[in-house]
Amino acid sequence: MSLKEECGVVGVIGDPEAANLIYLSLYALQHRGQEASGIVTRAENSQFHSHKGFGLVGDTFPREKLDKLVGSAGIGHNRYSTHGGKMVQNIQPFYFNTPVGSLAIAHNGNLTNAGSIRKQLEMEGSIFQSTSDTEIFMHLLAKASSPAVLGRLIEAIRSVKGAFSITLLSDKHLYAARDRFGFRPLVLGRRGAGYVVASETCALDLIDAEYVRDVEPGEILEISHDGEVRSHFPLRKTKGAFCAFEPIYFARPDSRLFGEDIYYMRKKLGRQLAKETHVSADLVIAVPDSGVPMALGFGEEVELPVELGLIRNHYIGRTFIEPSQSIRDFGVKLKLNPVASALKGKRVVVVDDSLVRGTTSVKIMRMIRQAGAKEIHLRLGSPPIIHSCYFGVDTPDRKNLLAAQKNCEEIRSYIGCDTLGFLSLDGLKKVLGEEHTSYCVACFDGKYPEKICRQVKDQPTDSLGGPGLKAGF
Repeated sequence: MSLKEECGVVGVIGDPEAANLIYLSLYALQHRGQEASGIVTRAENSQFHSHKGFGLVGDTFPREKLDKLVGSAGIGHNRYSTHGGKMVQNIQPFYFNTPVGSLAIAHNGNLTNAGSIRKQLEMEGSIFQSTSDTEIFMHLLAKASSPAVLGRLIEAIRSVKGAFSITLLSDKHLYAARDRFGFRPLVLGRRGAGYVVASETCALDLIDAEYVRDVEPGEILEISHDGEVRSHFPLRKTKGAFCAFEPIYFARPDSRLFGEDIYYMRKKLGRQLAKETHVSADLVIAVPDSGVPMALGFGEEVELPVELGLIRNHYIGRTFIEPSQSIRDFGVKLKLNPVASALKGKRVVVVDDSLVRGTTSVKIMRMIRQAGAKEIHLRLGSPPIIHSCYFGVDTPDRKNLLAAQKNCEEIRSYIGCDTLGFLSLDGLKKVLGEEHTSYCVACFDGKYPEKICRQVKDQPTDSLGGPGLKAGF
């Protein structure tokens, strides 16, 4: 799997340990972004305190920095960027002054009309400091006509299209908002007298917060310091379009998203994959980590042993020194190493979650072959990715999606496995339970939930660092 993780957001209100709780929650959401992290808190005198920087959560927030983030409310953000490059101006949360007081905002998602809105705002005099479309929310909030924060937030989200899960901190409230399709997850939890909102339930688990419910698509939650929670639905209701890649890949397996247990859903994906693509073999192995539950389900379905055939190195730092004399497949070997004693002379089913460009899969197949595997049967727990995503997932342009350019046999030959099998789209929908919950599967079938805008090189980048967008897809 070579998709990149998206962002993670968290908000806390009504707890004197807000900064520490946000810090721990960001730790739990580290898988959603590793480039940079930030926290903004609000003190009792309504003054905002902020610290953010490049690197993992543990590197960004030493104790002396956390101690300065005083207050009983705050928001946090883990960032992953793509093409935009590292810019300190893009690190969230952003905080700024408006006619209705100081605000801080963090955003997960991608606005598909970011380019056109930004151009209009600039024509009206707005000056942008970052290449993040999250800053568009700032300008929309500042320029809105409503005399209240809630009203301005409603005006802002009615102006944008695409995917967003937002935490917004004002002088008196914490707001949580989700786009009308519900592309990106956002959950509400309670801890004592305070409340927590976060991208995933695993963040709630770490800080002993009780899961209350998901923030609904199109909903704004307004949470006061004294614990009053008000729900608002200012957006036109529509059929949901939860991102299918959340249960396939993004979400931690110990989370519950969209009402489903991710671990058991991935096992069910593995079972369905085995029913559709079973082959005679001696054992099943996973490409860790997201492929592990799928491999377990696959092995259970066909009654084959599941072995640790690939070991992942979890202690890779942010930088490493590559040998001056090139080592073949060095980058992949740094992360994964085959267990030769488990693979030698065996017919091996290799289970991974998905296939994007295929370059990493080529190297993994070569490593397994060099470890002595007799046969390699690659199985993917999702359908072929043949369309780009415009709602917050960092898929490449379609010309770089392997399955959009080659058929199954051509992919098999390119990757170097003996057989290749994908989960069918019908099989995916069966496991996701589409008769009860609606998912966006546009990356598999090209049927986007709303009109998409085409990426153009001369437009500003989006909240994940990708190019901005304009109409005409």
